[in-house]
Amino acid sequence: MAEDKKSNIAKGRNSFDADIDGVIIPFFNRNITPYATEAGGPKFDLVPVTKQKDIMINHARMYAQQEHDRIMELVAVLEKQAQEIKRRLDVTDAVHAAEYQFQVVMGMCYWLVWDKRKEKMLLDHHGPDGWSSAPPDDYVYQTQVKYMGDHTWMEINEGTSNGNILP
Repeated sequence: MAEDKKSNIAKGRNSFDADIDGVIIPFFNRNITPYATEAGGPKFDLVPVTKQKDIMINHARMYAQQEHDRIMELVAVLEKQAQEIKRRLDVTDAVHAAEYQFQVVMGMCYWLVWDKRKEKMLLDHHGPDGWSSAPPDDYVYQTQVKYMGDHTWMEINEGTSNGNILP
């Protein structure tokens, strides 16, 4: 009968289950447990789980904040590029709406000028300093533009622009 009760759950060569008062107590390897199994065992402290969780949360928040900041920097760069492209499209629209009587050449710089007398936008070769005497009194120089290879116009002298290329 005693043979039927021995289960040897650990299935080890030197392991055995104990039979105490007809109850089988499975083998328990005391050498590999992380905690004391006897009254004379070494003292150990419990891990402060709450403190450990706080540390883990702080690390997770710090890493997530760094990633968030990095992504926001990329978003800022993309937003700036989008604004530059929008500005370039606005300048291109203004140049196409302007009147000019010459053939434009890629890579060349021109000036968008508001003619107060004619009340229309002109595209001109001469800048405010390119006249032998003085620019016409009716001209209000808006911005200097450059014809790009992709058939768009780019504002190249933003310091002279009044920010509004329309009168």
